[in-house]
Amino acid sequence: VARRPQGAAGSKGFSTMNALVVALALAPAAAFVGPAPAAPSTALKESLGDLKALQQSLPGPPNDYFDPLNLATMTFDWGPQGEEATIGWLRHSEIKHGRVAMAGFLGFIAQCTPLVNGEHAAAPYRGYVAGVTPQEQWDNIPQAGKLQIIAFVGMLESYGEGAGNPDGYTHYTKGGLPGFYPSIKGKGAGQITFDLYKPFPIFPEQSEAQKERGRRVEVNNGRAAMLGLMSLLSASAVPGSVPALSGIEGFPQYSGNVMIPFEGDFTLF
Repeated sequence: VARRPQGAAGSKGFSTMNALVVALALAPAAAFVGPAPAAPSTALKESLGDLKALQQSLPGPPNDYFDPLNLATMTFDWGPQGEEATIGWLRHSEIKHGRVAMAGFLGFIAQCTPLVNGEHAAAPYRGYVAGVTPQEQWDNIPQAGKLQIIAFVGMLESYGEGAGNPDGYTHYTKGGLPGFYPSIKGKGAGQITFDLYKPFPIFPEQSEAQKERGRRVEVNNGRAAMLGLMSLLSASAVPGSVPALSGIEGFPQYSGNVMIPFEGDFTLF
């Protein structure tokens, strides 16, 4: 059963919401990161000392190395072995989660605008309902559509882990650059015509110093996005749980459980 809009948020409420989320989306997050100092490289074979120096070189909290669970000193029997492999795995994991959170944060904002969640001349998918929250929109996607999305993401994940042994690729647990994604152009029997990163050659080449600064910007923005996305989901599920968002009239509310993505399709228990 398709989820319908919850609550009667007026156009004034949505206008207030839209104005705020657009301002947040356009805020120059890169301004929080200064020029890259001649500090530790984020590249190959990082040690615990490199990880601590990297954190100290980043602006903003925490001002010092923060690892209360001592994850960087652990050896995972099911995964990377040794200090450098463990740190490479954790660094890549943080960068990847930050990228997903940035996409999710902007996706939540976009879904709250009439341009995306309003009426469309051609429905984006079978069972589309206009005016619902971002979470309800996912609930309304047919099960086959959800599985296609997951399969596509799984394919990208396999390429990111070096499937097919791409030229020049070194795994991040074996000295490769954390966060690096190999070229996928020409994959899939030649059906993929663009790379995931920089699909169009419209931006100038960057110097190594610019790339280094960009990687630091990405770490900080990813951390901010993870906090931001969880704040949006929390405020949507528990009104008043995020004071900074509780005063936004018309903020989307959701009665389902985001931790059960197939709640309306099937259950294993």
